[in-house]
Amino acid sequence: MKETMNRSIRRANERYHNDHGWLNTHFSFSFADYYDPDNIQFSALRVLNDDHIAPGTGFDLHPHRDMEIVTVVLKGQLEHRDTTGNREIIVPGQIQRMSAGTGIYHGEFNASDSESLQLLQLWLLPEKMGLQPSYETFTYGMESIQNRLVPVVSNRAEELGTARIHQDVTLHLGQFAAGQNLVYETKPGRALYVFIIEGEAQFDDGATLERRDDARIRNVQSLKLQFEQDSHIMLIDLP
Repeated sequence: MKETMNRSIRRANERYHNDHGWLNTHFSFSFADYYDPDNIQFSALRVLNDDHIAPGTGFDLHPHRDMEIVTVVLKGQLEHRDTTGNREIIVPGQIQRMSAGTGIYHGEFNASDSESLQLLQLWLLPEKMGLQPSYETFTYGMESIQNRLVPVVSNRAEELGTARIHQDVTLHLGQFAAGQNLVYETKPGRALYVFIIEGEAQFDDGATLERRDDARIRNVQSLKLQFEQDSHIMLIDLP
């Protein structure tokens, strides 16, 4: 018997918001001083923070362990430093993936003294604890995601040509022009997380997601989205 799709939509204005001056942030899941027992995580996705970081500021070196951390730069320049010796600048069109594993210290800064930095940072639970800490930057290029959904982080990195994550997850990005449609197929028992970075998307039943809304979906093997305006989306296929 075919299962009925289970879908929960959370609107942008339902997210936790805090403005620290140097950091204007929205949390999609419980994090730091925001705790909601009904909104801890979705499948392996534990954190999604939508950060705007003022010029010349950022997060000083701080520790993490046993977490897969993915950063998507939306605007500006992100300077990364960590205790394994990595130091570089990440820009739109690139993905940063860090496996905290047994422990790592890192800092994230706005590399510009004049322009704001906008990014999404995601934390995902690893497939096992105690991994060796690792770090990589993967360049996909904004031109590659025009009117198509492109995998940029996956545990099948060798097969898909993506950044590698230590969890059964594939993270996709896509930018679609108004009038375009998307059909995404997945395997039985999977969970899908859809986040509208910019624009608007409509499901085939008429429900609409707007800018920074998300949908948490189970019991679906084929997802259809229609774009009535130019849109930028993230879709994560989860266990």
